Amino acid sequence: MKTLGSMAQGARLERMRGSAQWSGEGFRNVQPILPGLRDPDATMPSLTEFLLRTGGRRTPGRPLPAVDPLQSWRDRPDSGLRVTWLGHSTVLIEIDGVRVLTDPVWGGRASPLPLLGPRRFQPVPVALRALPPIHAVIISHDHYDHLDYPTIRALAKSPVPFVTSLGVGAHLEAWGVSAQRITELDWWEQHTLPGTTVQVSAVPSQHFSGRTPRSRNSTLWSSFVVQSDRHCVFFSGDTGLTREYERVRSRFGPFDLVMLEVGGWHPAWGDMHLGPQHALTACRLLGAQAWLPVHWGTFSLAMHAWDEPAESLLAASPCGGERLIMPRLGEAVEPAHASGRIDPWWRGVDGPQPLAQRGTSRPKRSHAGSWPLD
Repeated sequence: MKTLGSMAQGARLERMRGSAQWSGEGFRNVQPILPGLRDPDATMPSLTEFLLRTGGRRTPGRPLPAVDPLQSWRDRPDSGLRVTWLGHSTVLIEIDGVRVLTDPVWGGRASPLPLLGPRRFQPVPVALRALPPIHAVIISHDHYDHLDYPTIRALAKSPVPFVTSLGVGAHLEAWGVSAQRITELDWWEQHTLPGTTVQVSAVPSQHFSGRTPRSRNSTLWSSFVVQSDRHCVFFSGDTGLTREYERVRSRFGPFDLVMLEVGGWHPAWGDMHLGPQHALTACRLLGAQAWLPVHWGTFSLAMHAWDEPAESLLAASPCGGERLIMPRLGEAVEPAHASGRIDPWWRGVDGPQPLAQRGTSRPKRSHAGSWPLD
C-alpha cells in the first residue's frame, strides 16, 4: 500500500548510517530512560482494547468547539509571534512574517487504512487549500498521526518545502514531493528557510518510529526549534521525558513558547510519551515563558478519557512563571498577550450543549471513509 511509505536507499541510507543515533539496523534513543517514567504495575493494553475503544469516554459525545482562523490570519500578529492549534500536533506558527506548519494531518484516520484505525473527532477547522502561503512544513517523525498520506499528497502539489528527520524524506518522495523540496536533519543540525532568516533545528526527543512492524526505528524522530531574530519556539513532536531538554534550553533558550505533547499517553508507555505530568517537568527543563499542550483532542490513541489531558493540566499546580495556553481549535493566540487564565471550553461537550455550540452539526464523511481535505 502506498500509505505505508517507502524505505530509504542509496545516499539517503548512507547518510542515516553515519548518524550518531544509528545503531546496527536502525535509530536509537541515546540517553538512558529516567527512573519512574514507566509504572511497573501498569498492564500494556491489548490490541483489541485499543482498537475497540472499550469504555473510558475515549471519544467526545459531539465535535469540539472550533474557531475559523481565517479572519485572524489576515492581520499580522502585533508581537510578531502567533500560533494556531489546528488539532492534535498540527500547529500553524507565525514567527516574524514566516509561517511554519507542524505535523499536518487533515486525513480522517491515523491509520494506513481508510476504514480502520483511530478516527478523528472532527475535521480541521480550516480546509487545507485555504491555508495562507506556508514557508515550510515540519514533520517530526513518520507515525500515522504525524505523517499523513492524503495530506502530504495534497501538499505535494504546492511548492512548499519540508524540513524533517533523517530518513523521512523517503516517504515524502514516494508520495510526490520532489527531493529539492526536502531537507532532512540529524539532531543538532540547522536549516535556514530560503529567503528568510528563520532557522529550523532538529533536537533530541525520546521516542521511536516506523509505519510497519518491520520498519520500526528505520527513520529518526526529533523535536524541533524554530528561531527568528526576535523569537524562539520549541515543538516536541512525540517524546518521553529526557534530560536532553536541559541541553536544548542551554543552546536555544529562553523560549517564547514550547509546544508539548500531553495526550495519547499510558502509564506503560511513560518513557515514550510525556502525558500531562511529565509535560510539566519538560516545561521546567526547557525554561518556557509560555506553553501550548498539543497531541490531544483529535484522536483516541490511548485508554484515557479524551479530555483527561486538559483536566489534568487544569488541576495541576502552576509550573512556575510560564503561562499555560489552551485555545480552542483554530483560535489564533499570541503568547506575549496570553494571560495564563484558562477557560475550560472542552467541558460540556459530553453534557448539555452550551449556547456557543448551538447550530454545530456533525461533519459529513466522505465516501472513502475519511474527512475531505477541503
